[in-house]
Amino acid sequence: MDRKFYAVVVAGGSGSRMGADVPKQFLRLDGKPILRRTLESFMEAAPDVKLVTVLPRRWMKEWKEMCVAESFDCPQTLVAGGMSRFLSVRNALAKVPDGAVVAIHDGVRPFVGPELIRRMRAMMSEEVRALIPVVPVVDTLKSLDPSVPDPVRADTVAVQTPQMFLSEDIRKAYGQPYDLSFTDDASVAARAGIPVATTEGERFNIKITTREDLVFGEAILSLRRP
Repeated sequence: MDRKFYAVVVAGGSGSRMGADVPKQFLRLDGKPILRRTLESFMEAAPDVKLVTVLPRRWMKEWKEMCVAESFDCPQTLVAGGMSRFLSVRNALAKVPDGAVVAIHDGVRPFVGPELIRRMRAMMSEEVRALIPVVPVVDTLKSLDPSVPDPVRADTVAVQTPQMFLSEDIRKAYGQPYDLSFTDDASVAARAGIPVATTEGERFNIKITTREDLVFGEAILSLRRP
């Protein structure tokens, strides 16, 4: 598909659940900030990618200084996050033109494989206008509401990022008023009538949210070392 490729990397959160002195996207895995590892995955997958990085406003200066101090040569457009993820993505999409393919990705999913990014980009077309990676749920599921039947595991998947869209579609979708049912970018697209396709995700494409996730992340890195 002959469209420019943009990646909106959403790292606008404060990481309060991590209990650290800095937002979780700046914590280090094997010496590198989590956010840097995430951006490097996109740079490896698509050297032509145009990166839009969403950060808390008060941390934008520190991130710039960190990139310079560590010689991290990464052309990127920085955007200040909003009060919610929805508003942060909306702010970032203002920097993305129509006529592109745009991936929206969690800044704290640093283990996304470049091959997944390339595969998803290749699948995008006028027919596949929205695409999300999913993985099977392996745990038994149970509803906490006794009146609601337990979910059937075989019919359930876990949704990951990046989620890819034709830029003009998702920009228009984010013009909708916010709704509590918007749990991710795909739900925003679906509300706007955009059909959402799925593709196989990656088991190690985890989101770093808690201290325990940092332990898992170090284990993943140890498995990937030659």
